[in-house]
Amino acid sequence: MANFSKSNVPAFSMDVYQNEYLPEGGREVSAIVTVTATGGGTLGSTAGAPGYAAGRSPSAAVAIMVDCSGSMDYPPVKMRNARDATAAAIDTLRDGVHFAVIGGTHVATEVYPGGGRLAVADATTRRQAKDALRRLSAGGGTAIGTWLRLADRLLSSVDVTIRHGILLTDGRNEHESPADLRAALDACAGRFTCDARGVGTDWEVKEVTGIASALLGSADIVADPAGLAADFTRMMETAMGKEVADVALRVWTPVGTTIKFVKQVAPTVEELTDRRTEAGPRAGDYPTGSWGDESRDYHLCVEVPTAGLGQEMLAARVSLVVPQPDGSVRNLGAQGLVRAVWTDDMAASTAINPQVAHYTGQAELAQAIRQGLDLRKAGDFDGATAKLGRAVQLASASGNADTAKLLAKVVDVVDAATGTVRLKTKVAEADEMTLDTRSTKTVRVKK
Repeated sequence: MANFSKSNVPAFSMDVYQNEYLPEGGREVSAIVTVTATGGGTLGSTAGAPGYAAGRSPSAAVAIMVDCSGSMDYPPVKMRNARDATAAAIDTLRDGVHFAVIGGTHVATEVYPGGGRLAVADATTRRQAKDALRRLSAGGGTAIGTWLRLADRLLSSVDVTIRHGILLTDGRNEHESPADLRAALDACAGRFTCDARGVGTDWEVKEVTGIASALLGSADIVADPAGLAADFTRMMETAMGKEVADVALRVWTPVGTTIKFVKQVAPTVEELTDRRTEAGPRAGDYPTGSWGDESRDYHLCVEVPTAGLGQEMLAARVSLVVPQPDGSVRNLGAQGLVRAVWTDDMAASTAINPQVAHYTGQAELAQAIRQGLDLRKAGDFDGATAKLGRAVQLASASGNADTAKLLAKVVDVVDAATGTVRLKTKVAEADEMTLDTRSTKTVRVKK
């Protein structure tokens, strides 16, 4: 639960983009809600950097989970790079942050500081932690659920605002059942956020992205272990910039209105519909995790009861809340209204708002990539060509250049505008996994 003084809190604002006009009998209302946090002033700062004066930065705890299974020794440089990356992350911790390093195999081991405790970052503990990393060696299996449960126990042992995990794995979660991992994720959800990384190409994309999704963090591939230190540094810088935890999007709807879906659509596509917790009459909270200085977009779709021409109604009211230790919530002040107006003006009621159209396409792009890669693995090459062709078309139309580049490593693009492609006969495993892992990354609409 977040408990913070006003000095920590960035100012939140909310903008709603929609076409509120419905034809006679129309019932579906879509809106893009942009949430922006500004003025926190600490994003990207590192140890000893300005912006961390007493009373400015929120209290935080971080657990770094490093895969130490036997496969991390093949090649040996992988384990060495993982140690170096963890050391770089420890150097990026600001003074006063609680932290621990966990070694992960078929069991979870406290590497530093040990004894069920967290260390407090300063010059001495950073040096001790980096000394402890030298003892990390590879051997054993992989049971990621045990790593997450130990991280949760350690992170919950201190009273802090921000709790965050960083998890690195190079293999499949073979020493516990999928149900065990799911149970661990369910137990940890809402208690800490977690970024997950797969190093090399022997891990399972759906496992790593599933961990990040459940714990509202980021997922990515580091195909070359040499890139780990830079990636860990960036992750820790972002974690150090978080200032408000447990922010929820609260959506209130009037009687007779049904929420069809709520999803984050930028910077990545993240389905939130099923994560709703009830928050009083006709209101529900959707978790968004921790925030620093940043902006995100959400797509809200509601079904309203039909009304006569010329009538108008409030279809939904969106606000931001943070739970407090006493069970109450703190309202962060930002609010957005989603409206419905019935009209016989065909031009008004059939126009699609540019933001809604853009993000509908970005969500379809993510789905087309996933489906196309699954069909390719299953040997359905015609189906894969059709789906990946549609993905190329959507990436081109929306200006998603990064995704277009990744797609071009898996298909030969004949005509991007029409989505005409040929599957490449040989695709590097790292290229396919990178496309899969980053399929949910979106570009923002030019407002």
